[in-house]
Formats: sequence, C-alpha cells, structure tokens
Amino acid sequence: MRHSSNTSRRKGKTPQRRAPVPAPAPVQPPVSPKKRRFRPGTKALMEIRKYQKSTDLLLRKGPFSRLVREVCQSFSTEALRWQVYALLALQEAAEAFLVMLFSDANLCAIHAKRVTVFPRDIQLARRIRGVENL
Repeated sequence: MRHSSNTSRRKGKTPQRRAPVPAPAPVQPPVSPKKRRFRPGTKALMEIRKYQKSTDLLLRKGPFSRLVREVCQSFSTEALRWQVYALLALQEAAEAFLVMLFSDANLCAIHAKRVTVFPRDIQLARRIRGVENL
C-alpha cells in the first residue's frame, strides 16, 4: 500500500507552531561610574601645577622648527640649515619669553581686579617691558 502525504497525518490535528525565539538583548557596555565634574577653576589650577612641575617643552618641536625655517626664508634668499641644538635653544628662549609675558599680563589683569587675561593686558605688559616692535 502506498502512503500518500495525506494519510500519514492524523486527521483533525493541525501541526503545532513553534514559539518565536526571542531576539538576543543588545549588549550594553558596562556601566561606568559618573564622570567626575570639577568646580570651575579647579581643572585650570591642576593644569598650572602640572606644568610648573615639568621641565619639558610645551610647543611641539616639528611645527616650531617649520616656523623658524619659514621666518629664515623671509630674511634670506638661500636655504639656511639649522642644528638641532640651535633650534632647541631658540625654542627654550621663546617659551621662556612667552611664559614671562603671560605672567606679566596676569599681573596686569589682577591689578585691574580681574582674573581673566585680556589682549589689552598683554599689550600693556609688552609696552611696559619695551617690547614694542615684536
């Protein structure tokens, strides 16, 4: 006897549907503690202390070197070569000059009963120093 597909099933019974498989929950990164929020000015004071402790240069050597070479080209037609130690000495002097200038400008701002350094404070510090044409 031949079995047809209809005779192998029992009559009256419908095939059961499988329950849908739930999708996996999205993987969330681990919850980190809340990011610390410092009061205004605290972060600035921390940075000041950090940079006062260190002796490394604050400007990157590559961009400063390119700037020096560009200024040299404006004064001379021939390509001048620089020793590494000469560039480092020039960078040390430039950074010391800028630090002292900003320090004087900060004193000017404090004298005006402000805590923010304005461009006019830097201009006054340069004028008092006698650095007019730089």
